[in-house]
Amino acid sequence: MLKLVKQISQTSVVLAALALGANTVVHTTPAAAAETINMIAIDGYPERSMWVKEFSGFFIPRVNEELAAGGKYEIKWQEGYGGTIVKPRGVLEGIQLGLGDIGIVTTIFHNSKLPSQGISAVTPFIAADARVVAKAVDEIAREFPQMAKELDAENQVYLATGVVLDTYQLFSKTPINSLSDLEGKKVAGAGYNLRYLEGIEGAAGVRGGLPTFYNMIQTGVTEAAMLWPEAAKTFKIAEVAPYMLKVDLGAVNSKTVTVNKDVWNKLPDDVKDVLQQVALEYRDHVAGIAMDRAAESLEAYKAGGGTVVEMSAEARQAWADSMPNIAVDWAKKLDSTGAPGSDMLKAYIGKLKDAGFTPLRDWAAEL
Repeated sequence: MLKLVKQISQTSVVLAALALGANTVVHTTPAAAAETINMIAIDGYPERSMWVKEFSGFFIPRVNEELAAGGKYEIKWQEGYGGTIVKPRGVLEGIQLGLGDIGIVTTIFHNSKLPSQGISAVTPFIAADARVVAKAVDEIAREFPQMAKELDAENQVYLATGVVLDTYQLFSKTPINSLSDLEGKKVAGAGYNLRYLEGIEGAAGVRGGLPTFYNMIQTGVTEAAMLWPEAAKTFKIAEVAPYMLKVDLGAVNSKTVTVNKDVWNKLPDDVKDVLQQVALEYRDHVAGIAMDRAAESLEAYKAGGGTVVEMSAEARQAWADSMPNIAVDWAKKLDSTGAPGSDMLKAYIGKLKDAGFTPLRDWAAEL
């Protein structure tokens, strides 16, 4: 009997302990799950393009990291690059229509819709430094409302500028040793840089893009192309254009990270803050890579069979002087629409001077 009572007592203790444990679980509040937001990231260029690779490998992980630290939101990403959703020229319209929620717009394809984005392209022969140009253009975008206004008209929100090239150079099928060697040649380019050729007798610019430059030169559509060493390495340009004229035309902003405006308006403020913060990090990250890879890419171009000729200071000055003042043309055209084109141009060149660069030609001085 005593043994039975003892067993009952022990059983009661166990049941009480289990009950206490059960009560403990019931009264513990589980951590709230993070809200999931779906976003589609797009670019028409292939993943091997440096800025696309870094968007996927840097921008998206950093956004995820910052959101995870906050614990309230997470983004489920779908990535569509290389023509799977849009072609390179179709990113602006794709984000406008909602085919993508966020993406990298190649602004040089849209000079009529995004004219203020051409500010560094119309001011060649000043700064061959992606980091300085990216920061200066981004500051102009934040000090003047014009860039954001143009994107707003395309149903998009501006996040940050991207500069993915250290400086434009000239790559050719035949040797180029001087400005006269460019006379009568057809040169592939994109956007405003086609106007760099206007002062050279018989030279003609032919519109194209990085994915097409190789075939354009190979098939004889053009004899040369304006691009930069990292892109020349990536797209194996040395195979068809084994001569590079080192002319240092300058770094140019050609990429802008934007978000569909309808999507943006629905995002929580915490998510907006993270996207804006990481976009600036991405701006500096990509510009830094462009500079870090410049010398390495030039050596890779040589190793691939390329020959580099450096243009003399006198020839560079002659080229700059031969051009029409495309910067003033750009500024006055904006002025005529009520936009502060002249003020933006003066402010931008002022920023480059403050950063230690002396313009080979002071475009704003001719306003």
